[in-house]
Amino acid sequence: MPIAVVTGANRGLGLETASVLARKGYRVWLTGRDGAHVEQAAAALRQRDLDARAATVDVAEPSSVSAFAERLANEPAIDALVNNAGASLSGFNAEVARSTLESNYRGAVRMTDALFEQLAPNANIVMVSSGMGELSRFSAELGKRLLSAALTRRDIETIATEFLDAVAHGNPGAAGFPSNAYSVSKALMNAFTRVLARELGDTGRRVNAVCPGWVKTRMGGSSAPRSLEQGASGIVWAATLGRGGPNGGFFRDAKAIGW
Repeated sequence: MPIAVVTGANRGLGLETASVLARKGYRVWLTGRDGAHVEQAAAALRQRDLDARAATVDVAEPSSVSAFAERLANEPAIDALVNNAGASLSGFNAEVARSTLESNYRGAVRMTDALFEQLAPNANIVMVSSGMGELSRFSAELGKRLLSAALTRRDIETIATEFLDAVAHGNPGAAGFPSNAYSVSKALMNAFTRVLARELGDTGRRVNAVCPGWVKTRMGGSSAPRSLEQGASGIVWAATLGRGGPNGGFFRDAKAIGW
């Protein structure tokens, strides 16, 4: 039985992704900060005879992620890791910027690194991203840095620090950043996707970023044109890629899109 881990899975796209994977025969670990809601979501899947397990995990807290990794240490290898957890916070100030990056970008890095040794040889890692992270929102110089073939994890962290400093000083635009922490967090997640893909090389494991589009969720709002099923379909596609599938790409509805 293949194993999947989906973060931010108590509602919305995460829950829909977990449900589809479970229907495809995966044992799915649903994780989220609100343990009671995560357990309710998993229980609802189990009532449909699906193999769903729940765990309280806050991807913004290193100790929470480490505890989850220890819990899974003696479980079967993970075939799909879907980094879906994220936040779009109201306002724009230094604390909003810090919290957003900690959850949306660093949380995905943290979860991937913590579970890396437990990934199956042919595992798929999915970064649930957004068109809001497109580099057209950044200055040409920053875009060039983020797209560099020589980009490293340290380089991404340097850019993240530059953004946080710019917000703290009230001048993100002058530093080449959009005045939107969510956009920056997703651009950094995309950059990490490219770096991790190089690290994975031809090991058989793959990582890809997926834009689900504007979906009717609590975050997306009721005016969004896409259903949960439409948004989750591309995520599930990337989570279930077989040997020889793409590595290091950005996709919407299983079709490559530009960074």
